[in-house]
Amino acid sequence: MGSSTAASSDRRVIQIPVEPGLICLRGLSPTRLRFEVEYGLERGTTANSFLFQPDGDDAALLVHPPGASFAEPYLEALAELVASDARLQVVVGHTNPNRVKLLHQLARRWPHLELISSNPGAQLLRELWEQRKPAAPGTAAAAEPETLPPLPPLQVVRGELRLERSDGRCIELLPTPTPRWPGGLMAFEENSGLLMSGKFFAAHLCSEAWAEANRSSTEEDRRYFYDCLMAPMVRQVETVLDRIDELAIRTIAPGHGPAIAESWRSLLVDYRRWGESQERAKLSVALLYASAYGNTAAIADGLAQGVARTGVRVESINCEFTPAEKLLEAIRSCDAVLIGSPTLGGHAPTPIVSALGTLLAEGDRAKPVGVFGSFGWSGEALDLLESKLRDGGFRFAFAPIKVKFSPDAATLKTIEETGTALGRQLQSEQRKAQRRSGAGGGLSESRSNPAVLALGRVVGSLCVLTTVKGSEEARLSGAMVASWVSQASFTPPGLTVAVAKDRAVEALLHVGDAFALNVLAAGRETAPMKQFLQPFAPGADRFAGLELEHSPSGQPVLPEALAWLECSVKQRMECGDHWLLYAQVQAGAVLDAAGTTAVHQRRSGANY
Repeated sequence: MGSSTAASSDRRVIQIPVEPGLICLRGLSPTRLRFEVEYGLERGTTANSFLFQPDGDDAALLVHPPGASFAEPYLEALAELVASDARLQVVVGHTNPNRVKLLHQLARRWPHLELISSNPGAQLLRELWEQRKPAAPGTAAAAEPETLPPLPPLQVVRGELRLERSDGRCIELLPTPTPRWPGGLMAFEENSGLLMSGKFFAAHLCSEAWAEANRSSTEEDRRYFYDCLMAPMVRQVETVLDRIDELAIRTIAPGHGPAIAESWRSLLVDYRRWGESQERAKLSVALLYASAYGNTAAIADGLAQGVARTGVRVESINCEFTPAEKLLEAIRSCDAVLIGSPTLGGHAPTPIVSALGTLLAEGDRAKPVGVFGSFGWSGEALDLLESKLRDGGFRFAFAPIKVKFSPDAATLKTIEETGTALGRQLQSEQRKAQRRSGAGGGLSESRSNPAVLALGRVVGSLCVLTTVKGSEEARLSGAMVASWVSQASFTPPGLTVAVAKDRAVEALLHVGDAFALNVLAAGRETAPMKQFLQPFAPGADRFAGLELEHSPSGQPVLPEALAWLECSVKQRMECGDHWLLYAQVQAGAVLDAAGTTAVHQRRSGANY
């Protein structure tokens, strides 16, 4: 399938002909766009939009325009295809300040612009169209602020809308609201069976190919996107899946990443399967928030991913678009409440003030709470939340998270680890309550099972896995004690290591990531075990105070180790509560030829 290109810096836009009269305009960014959690694999991204070219009396129809990050090359490519005096209809499937900036530019260059959005999307468009970021306190506002174009005519999709075109195409528009994307809107072209799914089924990776080569080539990227953004709202995701089950789909083209042409059915099955553990979870955290510029939502995403790693369900609630009764139900049924807010004009948004009132009136003081949010020049909203909850007798799960503007990579990792710590805390309290009630008295069935006792006799070498990723302000590091390690291949030399899903270091061990495996020496394992088995506060440096050496790729090596191996992750397999990593050995050395390997003896296969 041929393509042409428009470029700007390292971002460019290519034209991919999908069918006669239908072109995919794909923005390509080989580098990470932002520090939001869903970009954590650092494989770049694509932004896909779809142009149905004008035919007869039909206007040009543009589905899912990107954000302003791609503005210059995108507008250049679009201008090649649509004359400035032509009618241009734009289906806005996702609304945020970044996309509104691009819509401003579309309105200037195409005066006959019309917008189509869902009802919540229309509400957001009206709120954001004239919105400007406030000037810093003590600084003069711009003498002549940029003149914004008027909001174009707006067509609102309340149930479903069919757009029938003179060339025989019929595009069905389906609102797909979720807490993270309340204005979500999918587009389905009936003749070709093409579902333009927006955020659903997306993956952040930079690819020029129209469709994925096969299911396995993008599985990790799509699973990562799901875990970051879909898992906290699994019930709403299930509703959307039920809705699109009735469509005669032949290809799914999401807003990010390549299309899914051959294996879209298995992807739908995976989406349901990935959500099962969240649905089965006995513990839950209610995540209440509003987000003006997306920064508070980014913090919410990080907390949600950290909590979900522990197997605790997250109930995501966007306070701007959630009915009062649903908010009340979530507060009453959950085991912890996290509430997040931006500060706008020195105040919390009205929906957050209302949610705070409900929490103060109906919340259980025995359940932990947390406060989070972003701010530009002041943080009065966060101070309000914290003071009201403290005065109301609530106990805090963690110190309030206050981020100026948007979180960077290190801050985001700390936020994720904060969520993980909360999930573990809830599980610990649950186990204690079960012991007090006698529900878990004596040995559990699994611990007394002869097969589980026999499993404990499988011996593993004691190792410390260490890793660093990124550089300068984006540098992240992690470490853990590993005893479930085994050689897996001779050619190439490879090994497997099991990593619990709630380990902080797990986020740094995806395909393509590197790590060092430090094999500990018998008789000298106590000091490194003590160092890396101690509880670390969220965001703490696991290597503080240590003198380290480094492998050829810069991975941390413990000088007191018996041997070390530098490895690169090649595959990941989900195994219950662990990920099993297969890694190929790139380098290594024996540091003590006379020493022997420390091993870990267990009484039962029910624990480490």
